[in-house]
Amino acid sequence: MRKHFTITIHDDKGLKQINLPYSVKSGLLYAGILFVAIGLLTLFGIFYLNSVIDDMIDKRTTMQKLIDKEYDKNAVLVESIKQNQAVLKAKQEELSTVTGRLDNIEGLIGLTPTQNMSVKERIEIATLTSEEIALMFQSIPNGSPVEYKGVSSPFGYRNHPVTNKRGLHKGTDLIAAKNTPVYVQADGVVDYVGWSKGYGRLVRIAHNYGFKTYYGHLERYTVSIGDVLNKGDLIAYTGNSGLSNGPHLHYEVRFVDRPLNAYNFIKWRVGNYDDIFEKEKKVPWHSLVKIITKNLSQIIKLPSSQRVVILKENSN
Repeated sequence: MRKHFTITIHDDKGLKQINLPYSVKSGLLYAGILFVAIGLLTLFGIFYLNSVIDDMIDKRTTMQKLIDKEYDKNAVLVESIKQNQAVLKAKQEELSTVTGRLDNIEGLIGLTPTQNMSVKERIEIATLTSEEIALMFQSIPNGSPVEYKGVSSPFGYRNHPVTNKRGLHKGTDLIAAKNTPVYVQADGVVDYVGWSKGYGRLVRIAHNYGFKTYYGHLERYTVSIGDVLNKGDLIAYTGNSGLSNGPHLHYEVRFVDRPLNAYNFIKWRVGNYDDIFEKEKKVPWHSLVKIITKNLSQIIKLPSSQRVVILKENSN
């Protein structure tokens, strides 16, 4: 049995033969197999690593997308928080304004809220609804009984223009030419029509809650005693009767026969309805408002169309 093998090499110098033992051949074969195996393993490792790297890149991309998405959500949340903070700040300022105004109204009409009373409860007690405002302006004199062109003589002490005697002028003299229409400024009942010393031709009207209005120095009347009137009805025409030094309307507003400054009621409107509480101290507004609020549900309410007209007329 042969123990060697021969390798023949041809080159420019001729033929060479090398005899090697079979053990070398086996070693070379194993070495070749090992080299191929290593090559294959290396190739597999490269492909595997590439696959892992690609998977990691995909995961990183996915994770980055999730991070970006969460960042966007967070940005939206931050912006929403800023907006909510701005709204909350505005609401706090609004609440502060409302609370301040509520304090003023409560002070003017004499309300004393309890310590644990909420703003809502205070508003429900102190704030007049549109129906209550409409009822007040329908029942209590407000606005000018003639087209307003100014005041010739205000309420208060003065020297009478005819007698020159000093005394309390109980009304407000409104500038008006002779035969200017005179309109009643609240619902009421005519309780006097005729001649009265000093007033000349006079119409006196009784209104709700103890109020009365006087219209003096008239030329002629359009109403009679007992007539039931709605706010805005024509009652007379201006003149120069009685102790008067020229055509005008002498207008009085009284509460339980006590004369009030009629000018405050002439200028009373929906837009400044709470001003009257401060300007006219002779009227117990607190009690009056409570009565109106309490009894409103028991009174036949005005049609909505009429209520709108009343509010519109008194907002000008």
